[in-house]
Amino acid sequence: MPTRPPRPWPRAALIESERYGEGQFEVCAIPLFGKSDVHSGYGGVVDWELWQRSWDQQQELYLPEREERFRVMLDVVAAAVGPTPYILDLACGTGTISRRLFARFPAARSVAVDVDPTMLAIARGSFQGDPRITFLTADLTEPGWMEFLQDEPFDAVLTTTSTHWMKSEHVTRLYADLAKLVRPGGVFVNADHMPDPETPMLNAIDAAVQDAHQERARAAGALDWDQWWATVARDHALAEEHEGSRSIFDRHSGGEEHPAAWHCLQLKEAGFLEVGVVWRSISDAMVAAIR
Repeated sequence: MPTRPPRPWPRAALIESERYGEGQFEVCAIPLFGKSDVHSGYGGVVDWELWQRSWDQQQELYLPEREERFRVMLDVVAAAVGPTPYILDLACGTGTISRRLFARFPAARSVAVDVDPTMLAIARGSFQGDPRITFLTADLTEPGWMEFLQDEPFDAVLTTTSTHWMKSEHVTRLYADLAKLVRPGGVFVNADHMPDPETPMLNAIDAAVQDAHQERARAAGALDWDQWWATVARDHALAEEHEGSRSIFDRHSGGEEHPAAWHCLQLKEAGFLEVGVVWRSISDAMVAAIR
């Protein structure tokens, strides 16, 4: 899919946004970064915040509604479980969700899980010394990915832009696992690319809208997926992590996209009590499931 970068484990920095162009799309209200602006400084000192910002900008090239999705996700968490949630940040990447979670709910706690070493390095560097968050390395496609989690159930499990990179059977098994991890009354929220094959004309309109947004963002200096990873490759401080990430990319055999209705059905069959769509655009959606 040309509007989504080929990343097996997608993943973010609290930023302010401003309206772009005629008010149709949101972009970061921070300086755009060139191809060498986020390298380590002298002595190998890494500016993790700069990496966070550059990742946000790259992701917003493909997801102009990204910040709105996070806002709605946290609205659901607040309404469902209150202002001090204990959450599982699933496929956490650079800590996208947890950064926004802590900014809005300072007393929250998070367990952040991912398999990508570059993403986890940026996340760990950004949260260094923060006792509210714990990081774990795990492959969500493997049956034993939960074995390092503690027994305490989660108030909420949150993920974005992850499940469409997985095979259907892996998503189904993951949903069954999550039903065991969320406490009664807790919530699972998944925001992802969920195009509906029954609306081909609307999907074509969405593709045109996305193309127009990307053209404007590129003209303003935004890096795309390949350019961002090329910047990572030039940073000697992330050389080992980058090599590990490339190995994961090379082994990834592709995922499967499904409409929101498919996800809702799988979550109901996994044991969640009530499931529905809480946000959507033409091709992206957010489903919430109450345990």
